[in-house]
Amino acid sequence: MLVLGAWGICGIFQKLSTNHISAESALIWMMAGFLLLQPVLFPGRALAEYSRLGVTWGLLSGVLSNVGAWGLLAAMKSGGKASIVAPFCALYPLLVVFLAPILLHESITVLEGVGVLCALIAVVLLSAEETSRDVT
Repeated sequence: MLVLGAWGICGIFQKLSTNHISAESALIWMMAGFLLLQPVLFPGRALAEYSRLGVTWGLLSGVLSNVGAWGLLAAMKSGGKASIVAPFCALYPLLVVFLAPILLHESITVLEGVGVLCALIAVVLLSAEETSRDVT
């Protein structure tokens, strides 16, 4: 519930910020907000105590996370509706679902496959613009 609440409100704040500043500036301020949490989140271990491979994967994850966040902010800045852009961008786990069997050797159940199909249908329904009918 914490994730749902925090990310849900964050989507509103992201749209509000891009109404006033560029996507790049909003991303910088978003990272500054993250840095404010570092004293609480960082466990206090020395960097040398972490495995090199773990740090490498973590850094790559951070880079891609920021590229994705910039894309979301840029879509909002260019006029995208928060009610469409945020749910669409929140579908990034679909890529994980498709890649996990190949790269991580995980299996996908039929029920999980149905869930993916439902998520794709949701994207289509969310992004469909209602056309107004001229009643004469």
